Amino acid sequence: MLDPSSSEEESDGIVEEESKEVTAPQAGSRISPSRTSESSGGLAPSSGGRNSARPTSPSPSAASEQEKEEVEKLQREEEERKKKLQLYVFVMRCVAYPFNAKQPTDMARRQQKITKQQLQQTKDRFQAFLNGDTQIVADEAFINAVQSYYEVFLKSDRVAKMVQSGGFSANDCREVFKRHIEKRVRSLPEIDGLSKETVLSSWMAKFDTIYRGDEDPRKAQQRMTASAASELILSKDQLYEMFQNILGIKKFEHQLLYQACQLDNLDEQAAQIRRELDGRLQMADQIARGGKFPKFVSKEMEAMYIEELKSSVNQLMANLESMPVSKGGEFKLQKLKRGHNTSIIDMGQEDENTLSKSDVVLSFTLEVVIMEVQGLKSLAPNRIVYCTMEVEGGEKLQTDQAEASKPTWGTQGDFTTTHPLPAVKVKLFTESTGVLALEDKELGRVVLHPTPNSPKQSELHKMTLTKACPDHDLKIKLAIRMDKPQNMKHSGYLWAFGKNVWKRWKKRFFVLVQVSQYTFAMCSYREKKSEPQELLQLDGYTVDYTDPQPGLDGGRAFFNAVKEGDTVIFASDDEQDRILWVQAMYRATGQSHKPVPPTQVQKLNSKGGASAQMDAPISQFYADRAQKHGMDEFISANPCSFDHASLFQMVQRLTLDHRLNDTFCCLGWFSPGQVFVLDEYCARNGVRGCHRHLCYLRDLLERADNGAMIDPTLLHYSFAFCASHVHGNRPDGLSTVKVDEKERFEEIKERLRVILENQIIHFRYCFPFGRPEGALKATLSLLERVLMKDIVTPVPQEEVKGVIRKCLEQAAQLNYQRITEYAKIEGKKREMYEHPVFCLASQVMDLTIQNAGRLVTPAKKLEETIRLAELVIEVLQQNQEHHAEAFAWWTDLMVEHAENFLALYAVDMDAALEIQSPESWDSFPLFQLLNDFLRTDYHLCNGKFHKHLQDLYAPLVVRYVDLMESSIAQSIHRGFERESWEPVNNGSGTSEDLFWKLDALQTFIRDLHWPEEEFAKHLESRIQLMSSDMIENCVKRTRMAFESKLTKSSRSTDFRISPTICTMFNVMVDAKDQSAKLCAMEMGQEKQYHSQIDDLIEESVKDMIQLLVAKFVVILESVLAKISRYDEGTLFSSFLSFTVKAASKYVDVPKPGMDVADGYVTFVRHSQDMLRDKVNEEVYIERLFDQWYTATMNLLGTWLTERMDQQLHVYQLKILIRIAKKKYRDFRLQGVLDSTLNSKLYETVRNRLTLEEATASVREGGMQGISMKDSDEEDEEDD
Repeated sequence: MLDPSSSEEESDGIVEEESKEVTAPQAGSRISPSRTSESSGGLAPSSGGRNSARPTSPSPSAASEQEKEEVEKLQREEEERKKKLQLYVFVMRCVAYPFNAKQPTDMARRQQKITKQQLQQTKDRFQAFLNGDTQIVADEAFINAVQSYYEVFLKSDRVAKMVQSGGFSANDCREVFKRHIEKRVRSLPEIDGLSKETVLSSWMAKFDTIYRGDEDPRKAQQRMTASAASELILSKDQLYEMFQNILGIKKFEHQLLYQACQLDNLDEQAAQIRRELDGRLQMADQIARGGKFPKFVSKEMEAMYIEELKSSVNQLMANLESMPVSKGGEFKLQKLKRGHNTSIIDMGQEDENTLSKSDVVLSFTLEVVIMEVQGLKSLAPNRIVYCTMEVEGGEKLQTDQAEASKPTWGTQGDFTTTHPLPAVKVKLFTESTGVLALEDKELGRVVLHPTPNSPKQSELHKMTLTKACPDHDLKIKLAIRMDKPQNMKHSGYLWAFGKNVWKRWKKRFFVLVQVSQYTFAMCSYREKKSEPQELLQLDGYTVDYTDPQPGLDGGRAFFNAVKEGDTVIFASDDEQDRILWVQAMYRATGQSHKPVPPTQVQKLNSKGGASAQMDAPISQFYADRAQKHGMDEFISANPCSFDHASLFQMVQRLTLDHRLNDTFCCLGWFSPGQVFVLDEYCARNGVRGCHRHLCYLRDLLERADNGAMIDPTLLHYSFAFCASHVHGNRPDGLSTVKVDEKERFEEIKERLRVILENQIIHFRYCFPFGRPEGALKATLSLLERVLMKDIVTPVPQEEVKGVIRKCLEQAAQLNYQRITEYAKIEGKKREMYEHPVFCLASQVMDLTIQNAGRLVTPAKKLEETIRLAELVIEVLQQNQEHHAEAFAWWTDLMVEHAENFLALYAVDMDAALEIQSPESWDSFPLFQLLNDFLRTDYHLCNGKFHKHLQDLYAPLVVRYVDLMESSIAQSIHRGFERESWEPVNNGSGTSEDLFWKLDALQTFIRDLHWPEEEFAKHLESRIQLMSSDMIENCVKRTRMAFESKLTKSSRSTDFRISPTICTMFNVMVDAKDQSAKLCAMEMGQEKQYHSQIDDLIEESVKDMIQLLVAKFVVILESVLAKISRYDEGTLFSSFLSFTVKAASKYVDVPKPGMDVADGYVTFVRHSQDMLRDKVNEEVYIERLFDQWYTATMNLLGTWLTERMDQQLHVYQLKILIRIAKKKYRDFRLQGVLDSTLNSKLYETVRNRLTLEEATASVREGGMQGISMKDSDEEDEEDD
């Protein structure tokens, strides 16, 4: 940006360069100001060069038409350029001297928007993370969360559309991910020492790392800081540059306008404001006199309109008056003190504004710098000299001491005084050498009378010598700088003559003093006086140049100040001083007439002359340059003659376009700097607030129609302002309402209603994933406000509800149509990937819906329906997660919306299920998918669609259970017929298959989570009853097979417990376990649904144990039957005893009966080991062993009891002792309790065998090592 104070050579170079650029324009180019005709002074385009550059047209008529269109186009562009230049002048003045507005510091900070390129870059970074191409370490849960975020959010078309609308920021990306992972983290299991808040923080840090990529975070932070600073407050230069870009103003045009308008001269800007306000007051009077009022809704408002115009001007005057006179320095926008001083609002009340001499007291700062003294030759070189300085009436200061050979100091003295013409005394002293001298010797002095216009550089002044100084040419070099106070606008010597003041034509020292923003005074001063001798208050005076007055000697350049009944004539000694005085007084009077110096008039008539130009000040030079380049008409234009309503409409529209195209996600909100300039423009130029907001609303709605994201809160603010104004609530203090404003408001109100309803219909796409935050809620609130008839009466809730209901009904249709189209596209992509040839054929044949329907198989249709159900659930979940909060006041409407949405899906679902085969059960996953979602939703559970789903699937479930029951029954029948009873897991093949099917069926029914409690209990009860029946059948068949197996087995000690028998036991065990799971439900305590199943299993196991024990008893009976042949008194016993005795004399005969005993013991041990190893239930084994031991011991006791009167054969005794001994020890090792082992029967058997052993020992001479006693000892050793 060019500096406004750049040199003339720099600016001329720029102008010449711009002129060269546009000397040969192309068709449609904009005419530059440098191409104007200097002689005519207009802005007419030069057509000669354009015609020579255009090729010859073959058709004269076509060429003329084309040329005419081109000329018209150039004229339109030229008019637009002029309008923008004029508008820029007004904007520049608002920036240069603001007195109504300030840059707001409380506006919400806007985030940087995301562009399409940045979105693609973000996608690539997340895809790289998912592909493992980054160094970020993450667990599976975080990767799954990022995968879901990438698929659902980043790849969404809705997000891409939002990026295109300019309403998507990096903060939105982060907030959506944060909300996305919160539910996931909350559902994770607790980990000791690791809180879920820590996990959230860690995940967000990883997300930031992925999002940032390889970018240096410090650079990003610096960039964000700089952008945030530019969003908060802008300097004047930044504001100038911004509006140059907004209005398309070139740099050199800005420089010309800046210098010609004297924007760096605060006095000129304040004077310009005063002239504008005076012009607005005059315009109000003209309207009142001419009766040319705008059309109001009421005739009584015309008088009020004039009062409002004057009141607004008076308010601006008060604002200007409250501005400090000494305004300057850095660009600061302090808060205005409105209504602080209203004494000068009425410019006609002169008596109240009369100034006294004490009101215009000035304060000056003087800097006196003494450099050196020249011509000091009479003193010895080593003599000490010094200087003193004083302002008359003030303190005296002294320099350092110096030698007479080198009297230099460079000492500065600072003084303050209230005298516009002070007397500064500087004296030179030398130290006295005399012993009796009391004071130093003064050598010379100089008395100066500086003014603020005096030269600031050091000069030599001849000193007045004393008698003590023999030197004749003594000079002192010093500099006096007298600073001009801020309220002193100009000063100098003038000749003056007036009627009431300065009644003698005399040269006096004058100072133009600004007492306040509206009060100035011309004051004449005498030397060494702080109060003016005379003063003239300039209120109501008009200053202008005048010709020399005859009879007045003195002064060369004349000007005057005229007021009704009074004229004051002034004269200066040179032309340039006169121009400066007139300019200063022109700013002070606030007059509308701008004085034109005679030198400029002469230059315009004679094309200028060097002598005349030499006397003109630099401001006049800049004005001439602006006129040269065609800018004078924009600078000198009267702001009161313009339609500022249309100009503001233009600048606001262009500013909005600029704002929407910058790097911030503004959503239509202006930046603080833009708000400041627009506020200042409206206040300064009287733009009505309602007009401003109506234009703003229209522009915002146009941008919204074109796809831009606009904050509904902003729309609500402007709409509420306009509504309040139209209904007479005076939001900006204006009571008048124009007919045009009311009509435009009604038009915008209807347009806004249509747009809001459309946004609610498209809420998933206008506010994707709940972004921008709170926008949908604000849209609903604004719709309710728009539906109000006035600003007081609230709209009936039923009416609002009806509008929103209608919108949501259309939204349901729209959303379902979109996901249906998405599912079709997705399906075609999948088909193309899997079957390219089929895809091509289907596209060719998919000419009509009917033909397409014939191509889709039932399985394919069901697959598409399930995929569509997943999308439906995803949409409803997103609505609940991101949009439910906005509809918190309309929850029932959102439920209706969801039901309508599901009803649309129900049509496709019913069609898909209708073509399914009656024997196919592939549709149950669809029910589980939908039911699992619906039953967890408080509002949709058992709703309309949910009940329809239940009615649709209830017959299918019943039929499925019926078929499964029949199938399982048949499998039991066939299975047990072919059962080999080979062990399979916990039972046999048939039992395992049965229990698996029953468990699978019950799991299937349980996983259905049938929502209707009564039908769910019915299904559960039926499955449990069916399980009980099936298990009962299994138990009975197993018992029958067990009994059959034992019946066919051997009755001797060769019998072995086979794995088959153990498997049958295990089937019973497994049946008992499965019955507890399949036939009962925990409800505080286990409740049986089939009361006989447990009893049946127990009875069956009891019978099986009894059958097996009976088998064991039969085997023992066979053993006892063998040794019964040795009973006493039988022929076989006598013969066998004789034979054995005779043979034992010659050979070693084996002990008879030991093989029988050993075979029985082996059988017992094998049976015990097999049962212990193969049967899974310990309780059954213990019960079996107890009964086995008791039954066999009873058999032994009975057998011995029957032979109570007989003596046992020795061989019988040996076998029984071995059997009893081994049986006791083996069953004790198997865990049979001592109470069972040491029963009375066992004691009876033991005592009998011990007695028989003693008898046999006496009779036979010994038992050959077999003894009950030995058995006892062995038992003790085992213990």
